[in-house]
Amino acid sequence: MSKRVILFGPLPPPYGGVSVLLSTLWAHVKDAPVFVWAYFGTESHDKRIIRFNHRRLGVIKALLKQGQHARIIDFTHFHLEYPHPILLPIWLLAKQMLRFEWVKHVCDGSLAERYVKFTRAQKRRFARAIANIDEFIVVNEGLRDWLINEAKVSQPITIIPSLLNIPSEGDMNLSYHSEAALQQFLKHKKRVCCIGTFIPAYGFAHVAEAIENLRAETGDDIGLLLLDGTFATDSDYREMVLARRDWITVLTNIPNPEIYKILPLCDLFVRAFGAESYGISRVEAIWGGVPVIAVDIGETRGMITYDFGDVETLTKLIAEVLSGEKQIDTKSWADRYRAEADENLSKFIETLRINGSINRSVRASVGQQSDIPPSVETV
Repeated sequence: MSKRVILFGPLPPPYGGVSVLLSTLWAHVKDAPVFVWAYFGTESHDKRIIRFNHRRLGVIKALLKQGQHARIIDFTHFHLEYPHPILLPIWLLAKQMLRFEWVKHVCDGSLAERYVKFTRAQKRRFARAIANIDEFIVVNEGLRDWLINEAKVSQPITIIPSLLNIPSEGDMNLSYHSEAALQQFLKHKKRVCCIGTFIPAYGFAHVAEAIENLRAETGDDIGLLLLDGTFATDSDYREMVLARRDWITVLTNIPNPEIYKILPLCDLFVRAFGAESYGISRVEAIWGGVPVIAVDIGETRGMITYDFGDVETLTKLIAEVLSGEKQIDTKSWADRYRAEADENLSKFIETLRINGSINRSVRASVGQQSDIPPSVETV
């Protein structure tokens, strides 16, 4: 008898990379006997999705209801990458009692750097977690090598990049709120988009400074659209990025299906994150036919790259792309990434050990829209 397969992690909102990956994977396998345990987000009509507040130990009820002898693919961050002093021991005790298989998905590109700064207590919790994981899924070879060489992992490790083909949105239009918010941005002669959140690691300040430099040097009307994932915010940093820059538009709580409509409206996409593990949004931009400038971390094929924080180089590259001096054949790379995304889905299905029918056709239901309308600011 096959084990119950459970995907455990965040479903949007918010719209960070892990929640986008999980919701896209769910859209592809939802016709199979698969269940989802989700934290964050709104209630779903699908009875196979259990939502709970993990900070209030809601996972205990889910474990007792469905966890026994299950195969749980864990996309969370609080059992390994940020080993929680309460949530991890509860999880390990439940594993001992319920005998479920723990498959840990690891995509945190900052893990190796952060681990060096772990306290002794954090390292002990991390070691306990490692010892109890049955299998690993990682998004790149670097994470695999670090787990083997530094964390001394001996369990099976499967490499599956985060990229999955996006479900077709058909003729879906932007919401009223998004269209209204974009009116001012679309008036700019040149338009640049950046996805992340308002903390220093995502580099919003670097992109804003580069565009400010170009506007001053060339007199060109360049607008910047910041799509804020909202899962982390430094209010002082946010204020610093936006201060006295009325050419910046901020959109938050944007469902992924709308992002696929917004990206083609831009002349350039910049991904300035300094700890990328893969970089789904970079490829989504290429799928939208938009050239990409990105930090030289994670996926970089078909993209123009620079070092994190190098505003001078970033300014130069933005100028060259917007002027047409630098050009990229986005179509060829888009086709290549689509083929790789299909391979990634096949690997996921094999690794999850899913039985039953799998709907491989793309679905309009991915990235379920929240009842909460996107908030917008133009500053």
